[in-house]
Amino acid sequence: MSFRIRAARVDDLQHLYEMAKLTGGGFTNLPADRDSLTKKLERSDRAYQSNSNVQGDDLFVMVLENVETGAVRGTSQLFTKVGQTWPFYSYRLSTLSQTSKELDRTFSAQMLSLVTDLEGASEVGGLFLHPGERAGGLGMLLARSRYLFIKEHRDRFGDKIFAELRGIIDEAGGSPFWDGLAGRFFGMSFQEADYFNAIHGNQFIADLMPKHPIYTAMLSESARAAIGVPHPNGRAAMRMLENENFSYDGYVDIFDGGPTMIAKTDDVTSVRNAKSARISALGKGDTKVIISHGKLSDFQATYAMLSEQDDGVMIDEQAAANIGLSVGDEIGYIPR
Repeated sequence: MSFRIRAARVDDLQHLYEMAKLTGGGFTNLPADRDSLTKKLERSDRAYQSNSNVQGDDLFVMVLENVETGAVRGTSQLFTKVGQTWPFYSYRLSTLSQTSKELDRTFSAQMLSLVTDLEGASEVGGLFLHPGERAGGLGMLLARSRYLFIKEHRDRFGDKIFAELRGIIDEAGGSPFWDGLAGRFFGMSFQEADYFNAIHGNQFIADLMPKHPIYTAMLSESARAAIGVPHPNGRAAMRMLENENFSYDGYVDIFDGGPTMIAKTDDVTSVRNAKSARISALGKGDTKVIISHGKLSDFQATYAMLSEQDDGVMIDEQAAANIGLSVGDEIGYIPR
């Protein structure tokens, strides 16, 4: 089977809704709510139709499509500038050291502070791959094709970029971090708060959350253990982000305590190493790569076998057919 990445359309709603029901919670960017998903797709469509060359408050939704059947089997999202519609909150983990001369001892305490440090940055998020397709590198295709899109539309994105990884969620769908901290102030379960945030935004956090730092020693052991730890299903995603030059700098999600991975946009490995070339021939290449072609709503990406030549690159015919390429077309590409 062959797959391609393309811009999401409004008529992809049913596909996204069915996938949203499979996430198991904690995916704020992919709520199982038709109205919210429709608004996302409409917002994405406006972004794809805009020819702006400056960073704005845009959302680009992409989908992974089976070329043979047309079935949508995965999705991912790009936010060009967070914190514009409502504040973007994170917890920042820091350490305070204090010394007592009388006791001749120094005490170090970890604290969580509510911050909006990441406002104005871009975000890669909303990545979900259908459970039936978690093989063959399709997750990597979904994730890394976004960086080719960023490279092609660099002016639309900020100088800093981040990704929030889902935190620890138990078998009942609860979050030990939420239960040990924010849940005590809101009178709602993690699933209720997560769903409310996905539908209405997180202004209620600003309204109700204490603004002073929280000493982690006052949290339950299970809550402390969840700080900055990704969900078991997200460990591969964390390694993939680390390979792209993202790092964990002590920022965690305010709902489940999952780690936020941050990078300078131009230092992201796939952005920095992306190349462009003209297709000089169709044939059997010798290196597996991810290729892309087109701008905005015409953007598409797929896996290809590629060989670099003196007058351009040669790619395999199946890859060319996947995204409608011919000899003479310009592509972007990165090694797999």
